[in-house]
Amino acid sequence: MYQGWKMLELQGLTKIYNTGDKALSDVTLTIPDGQVVALIGPSGAGKSTLIRCVNRLVQPTSGSATLDNVNVTALGAAGLRKARRKMGMIFQEYALVERLTVMENVLSGRLGYVGFFRSLFRKFPQKDVDEAYRLLDRVGLLEMADKRADALSGGQRQRVGICRALIQDPSLLLVDEPTASLDPKTSRQIMRLIVELCTERGLAAIINIHDVALAQMFVQRVVGLKLGVVVFDGGPDDLLPEVLTDIYGEEDWEATIEKVDDEDEEA
Repeated sequence: MYQGWKMLELQGLTKIYNTGDKALSDVTLTIPDGQVVALIGPSGAGKSTLIRCVNRLVQPTSGSATLDNVNVTALGAAGLRKARRKMGMIFQEYALVERLTVMENVLSGRLGYVGFFRSLFRKFPQKDVDEAYRLLDRVGLLEMADKRADALSGGQRQRVGICRALIQDPSLLLVDEPTASLDPKTSRQIMRLIVELCTERGLAAIINIHDVALAQMFVQRVVGLKLGVVVFDGGPDDLLPEVLTDIYGEEDWEATIEKVDDEDEEA
């Protein structure tokens, strides 16, 4: 099912902040090539911290994160820069440079590959430019290539962010709340697009998402976090009411599950 041998392996990943708060506690997961995983859990469960520990935007207190047989948590500055090329990040708030064009924002994903002066003057190789156009065409934004980022809608900005991550040629996508600022229809379009692109490229992905219904509709595997601890790891069909109650607390989860079933039939 999965292409190649590459994988992400987390072993005993723990993060304790200076305040003494434990954001992650002994998280151990293996994610093979091509698998899309949703991270769910209440606010403060450690979802964003986990993603940021993988690419070392947050330094873990202990444990390890290994990608393609490279222990990312043990790398120095130069090694980390190289490893981050293989980890595409898609942000909740898009993280685009508003005054730059769509094309320039996409090509910024290649900054880790080109020299300082070429990046300073935005002189990218033609093959990178060609790939940027191809990606924009794939996500339906080809005609927007020369528009400034601040002229785009939220859904369009998120598509630019997806292109910027993919042009890195990553082994792994780290996706932090990609639908939090979007309306329901656009949220489904963005989730569908991310999963389709991962399937096309054999990419693994971790998607931090609050919307349980979206996770159930689109991903292959769901990991539930509660107070920094993995309390569920299974398929979307295994998210039974008692499991969701354990993760989030009491709620009418039967209604949520029925809503997902209805939306699947409509789709």
